[in-house]
Amino acid sequence: MNVGDSLPPLEIPVTRTLIVAGAIASRDYQDVHHDPDLAREKGSPDIFMNILTTNGLVGRYITDHFGPRAVLRRVAIRLGAPNHPGDTMVLTGTVEEVDGDTLTVRVIGANAIGQHVTGTVTVTIPAEAGTTTAPGGRS
Repeated sequence: MNVGDSLPPLEIPVTRTLIVAGAIASRDYQDVHHDPDLAREKGSPDIFMNILTTNGLVGRYITDHFGPRAVLRRVAIRLGAPNHPGDTMVLTGTVEEVDGDTLTVRVIGANAIGQHVTGTVTVTIPAEAGTTTAPGGRS
C-alpha cells in the first residue's frame, strides 16, 4: 500500500442487538445504550452505540482488510454523530503514512446524520514467514 491508497468501504448495519451486545461485552451498563425510554428522557431519540463498540468495529475494519497477521499498534478515535438503531455506518479508510511494514490509516465512519467516528489507526503488517527480499527490493 502507498500513501493516498483507499481501503474499500465496509457497511455495518446498526442494529439494536449490535448496540446492546457491544455495551454488554464492554461492561458499559449506561442506560442510554440499552433502554430506549431512559435514553429519550436524557434527550436522545433512541439508544446509541458506545465508544468501545465503535473502537472494536474500527479495529475490525483494519484487520479484515490487512489480514490475520496485522497487528494494531494504535487506535485513536473521536466520536461525532451517534449511531442509532436502524442506521448504517459506512467505514472508509485512506493510507496517510507508510514506514516499512507499518501504516497509518485515516478512518471515517459515517451514518445518515454525519460522521460517527474519525481517527487514525497504526497497523503493522509483518512480512510473510519464509519470504526474503533481495537487495534492491526483489524477492
